Amino acid sequence: MAVSGAERSAMRRALELAARGPVGVNPQVGAVLLAPDGTTLAEGWHRGAGTAHAEVDALSHLSPGAARGATAIVTLEPCNHTGRTGPCAVALIEAGVSRVVYALDDPVAVSHGGADRLRAAGVGVETGVEAEAALALIGPWVTAAQLGRPHVTVKWAQSLDGRAAADDGTSQWITGPEARADVHRRRSEADAIVVGTGTVLADDPALTARGPHGPFAAQPVPVVIGARDVREDAAIRRHPRHPLFFPTHDVAAVLEDLHARGIQRVFVEGGPTLASAFVAAGLADEVLAYIAPVLLGGGRLALTDVGVPTIAAARRLAVTAVERLGDDLLVIATPQRTDGAEDFVPARDHRFSTQTRGA
Repeated sequence: MAVSGAERSAMRRALELAARGPVGVNPQVGAVLLAPDGTTLAEGWHRGAGTAHAEVDALSHLSPGAARGATAIVTLEPCNHTGRTGPCAVALIEAGVSRVVYALDDPVAVSHGGADRLRAAGVGVETGVEAEAALALIGPWVTAAQLGRPHVTVKWAQSLDGRAAADDGTSQWITGPEARADVHRRRSEADAIVVGTGTVLADDPALTARGPHGPFAAQPVPVVIGARDVREDAAIRRHPRHPLFFPTHDVAAVLEDLHARGIQRVFVEGGPTLASAFVAAGLADEVLAYIAPVLLGGGRLALTDVGVPTIAAARRLAVTAVERLGDDLLVIATPQRTDGAEDFVPARDHRFSTQTRGA
């Protein structure tokens, strides 16, 4: 059965509702219940761990039997397990819903299978509606659920000829104020901001997310990777969130630890060495390259060794957006995938050296 215009419109509304929910270890999910004539019966969204899931929240606004024959529009496959709440697939079946349309499959093994359960009960199921928009909303949660680690965004700023700094090491500022403001906004959307000890020792960054009127209310946890000591009076130690220090060069181990702490969105902006380590290890889910229309020359490259010995081994990206920020450009890209597999595969190991500036 084809998806109707009313159902697509309801899915877009469900995504708006989902965005009202908190970002955390549980996904943001929205739901809309449609009557057979396409009018809206009820709406709901997930308000956080331990609260009703979006489908049950929507059903709670109806009297018993009022959802019989209705269509449930949900941004994520209805769950099929009992945790703090019961299975949403069962709740929809018991409510008499005749059709379910959802955007994304649930990637979690323990809760996946709601669609099969619905079909077995005679409920019509349609999947993949507005999937790209849904993934844009909860992509980091999907990454964490599938891979058992946070979603990683690697950011750098560079000249037009690919340099992160002039030959004397100066780099402030390659890009203009609009690009820097965009970086701060994106910092505020992350759970953690990651740098290496080289950056902390060389630049003494505060690692806060700041807007035109001062610090954002949401601040990422500052994370420092590397074996060198950080001074007691370093600006990072005055961060409003308690900084985490990892005296290691194993970036995969750091991500494992951060995932265990409930961190799902990591923003890496620690300089060429650290950025290259994440790329080489196959741990960059998204790349943000801020490109300034300046030429620097010299050897201070924005990336160093990423494990590409020959052109055939190039780490190819798919550009998802190009934005103009004042005089600068922001290129947003993700690893190309072939037959469902990532092109970003580990090169050698997940370790990096902090012996050069920007690590």
